[in-house]
Amino acid sequence: MKTMRFPHPLVLLVGFILLATLLSYVLPAGEFARHLDALTKREVVVPGSYQRVPAAPVSALQALVAIPQGMAGAADVIFFVFLTGGAFTVVDQTGALRRGVDWLVARFRGREAFVIPLISLLFATMGALENMQEEIIPLVPVLLVLMRRLGYPALTAAAVSLGAAAVGAAFSPINPFQVGIAQKLAQLPLLSGSGFRLVVLGLALLIWIGGTMRFASRYRVAPADAEAADETPTSVGRHGLVLLLLLATFGGFTFGVLKLGWAFEQMGALFFVFGVAAGLLGGLGLNGTAEAFIAGFRDLAFSALLIGFARAIFIVLEQGQIVDTIVNGLSAPLAGLPVALSALGMMGLHTALHLPVPSVSGQAVLTMPILTPLSDLIGLPRQVMVLAYQYGAGLCELITPTNGALMAIVAACGVRFDAWWKFVLPLYLGLLALGAVAVIVGIMLHLG
Repeated sequence: MKTMRFPHPLVLLVGFILLATLLSYVLPAGEFARHLDALTKREVVVPGSYQRVPAAPVSALQALVAIPQGMAGAADVIFFVFLTGGAFTVVDQTGALRRGVDWLVARFRGREAFVIPLISLLFATMGALENMQEEIIPLVPVLLVLMRRLGYPALTAAAVSLGAAAVGAAFSPINPFQVGIAQKLAQLPLLSGSGFRLVVLGLALLIWIGGTMRFASRYRVAPADAEAADETPTSVGRHGLVLLLLLATFGGFTFGVLKLGWAFEQMGALFFVFGVAAGLLGGLGLNGTAEAFIAGFRDLAFSALLIGFARAIFIVLEQGQIVDTIVNGLSAPLAGLPVALSALGMMGLHTALHLPVPSVSGQAVLTMPILTPLSDLIGLPRQVMVLAYQYGAGLCELITPTNGALMAIVAACGVRFDAWWKFVLPLYLGLLALGAVAVIVGIMLHLG
């Protein structure tokens, strides 16, 4: 008997688009009034303003058109992935990445287990600082080479990068796209409660890194032999210069994101310039650099386009005017619960909402104005309300198929999504339990 296979990522996303279309016929249309928030410069909802509006069921044609609309809406991210992926393919074809991996493997020979926590901490830090996700996609080929050389399974590349970054972001005390926006909307001082969050973040990383190391060691095989030396005439000196240029580019990238407020367009331009410079410095010439860029575009096309398909799901829900209906329906019952249960219910609310609203910043803008007065009404500290949002929404980035970056990275690793779920679900549940304990402790401490 033929066993049932888990759907292909594209099939899964199209299925969610179809489900969103069907929900537009089942759920009543409704919306909250909105106003421009002076602090965040974003449109936020007005609490208590939900009202029914005329039904707006999404037709089959509208659902199909939502796919190219999703591509257009995610164009900045998609083209960033193409440009950075092309740049890293250029670097790879110079032989510099291979030599860099060889150097790293040689330095950690006999201590390979230290590679996983080191890389995980690096990505967790970037997740905590700037919610890094899509930026990881072009790095996957490099991580795959490294994991293969160490004998670890391909899934480990996704775990030490996207997984660690998502955990860092979810428990971060300073993530501007998550806790920063939520605290502004809740009228809390920025960085308030940071000490408490840092403690919980440390515990969360112990859970994630420990689980990743256990998985990697369990499925480790004999490390792959060093690949044949690059046959191009590029010298060791040129390899070193290309790697130094890579480090300088990452320094410029970090400075641009954290200090200059760069968006994906500026980041993509930076990596395009880096790719051209690396190709010329590495001896590929203009034509060789162009061909390497094209190869990178081709290799990452599927991963990049998955981001657009994931965006289409939210577009369909918006067109059906049922996003606010879902938020209102899930949040209304919380007012009648005891404080502790209400806080845990908020975690559940944010977990459920993250499937139709896969943007953590968008979810904060949608829910904080509603839940802030509700928290005041039932005596729940606002800081704890923000914690419930962070842990509920942020941890969903590890499991939800509507997270385009997750789908793209898992696909780029050549890992089936059901294999990722099998790995991540026990860790996700452990992290969710840690978040629930932190919320209860926050209530007991009257965290403010």
